[in-house]
Amino acid sequence: MSQQRPDRSTPRKPAARPDASMSLLTNVMDHSLDDGYAEAAARKSAAGLSGLPRTLRAKLGLATGLVLAAVVVTVGAAQARISAPTLAKEREELIHRIQKGTSAADTQQKRVDATRDAVSRMQHEALKTHGGDKVDLLALLSGSTEVTGPGVKLVVDDAKDAESSGGGPRESSGFSDTGRVRDRDMQRVVNGLWESGAEAVSVNGQRLTSLSAIRAAGDAILVDNKPLVPPYTVLAVGDGQRLSTAFQASADGQYLRVLQENYGVRTKISAEGELTLPPAPSLTVRTAKPQAGAAKADGADTGKGTS
Repeated sequence: MSQQRPDRSTPRKPAARPDASMSLLTNVMDHSLDDGYAEAAARKSAAGLSGLPRTLRAKLGLATGLVLAAVVVTVGAAQARISAPTLAKEREELIHRIQKGTSAADTQQKRVDATRDAVSRMQHEALKTHGGDKVDLLALLSGSTEVTGPGVKLVVDDAKDAESSGGGPRESSGFSDTGRVRDRDMQRVVNGLWESGAEAVSVNGQRLTSLSAIRAAGDAILVDNKPLVPPYTVLAVGDGQRLSTAFQASADGQYLRVLQENYGVRTKISAEGELTLPPAPSLTVRTAKPQAGAAKADGADTGKGTS
């Protein structure tokens, strides 16, 4: 009798689900709400409780709250709508006052400029009467007249990443190593140009004289009490190429190069064929004494004069 041969074939396993590797994600999607929440909701439903108030008092309280909220929102919107014209009117009035004040300041500045020009002309005539041929040289040295001629243009600017405050070796000497140009930097630049042979110097259009001062007020640089903003353009009248070479070879020129290399201060110097420097805004006579040999109108020597 023949025996049935055993079936040694491997039983086939059921095909795996495509999302078998994403069991955690599938569980989260199938049970997005925690079971505890579902049980609590079922107990609440079985007890006959709902989220809405059931008693008359509770319903009246809810309605009152909603009415109060609506009233607050409505009143706020109405007040904003009512105050908008008032704010706009106040803004227009403020703008008008600013424009009026600016116009008045411009008018006064024009008067000041006209008076200054008149005083300058009278000073020039007085110097010409008593100084003779020295008037032009005296006007140049005192900065009371406009100067035109060849020279040097030097632009000094803060570093690109300059900050307003900081600490370091420059600050220990009254500076700040933040890449900002300081008043003492400009003092050395101007003094270096004078020493290198400049005949007249201006900074951002401000003519410098023997009485000029370069100071600091916070982070701002003041020239004769007038604030300047970077970049600082320094114009110096003189022999352009020789003046440029002499300044760059001087100690102050080397100092400016150190600021450029170590602190990122940006500088640019060039020799110019023609520069025009304005006169100093005002001149102050500090001392005066008689000048021997001054002549009267009839030619007689009075032994008195001015200087």
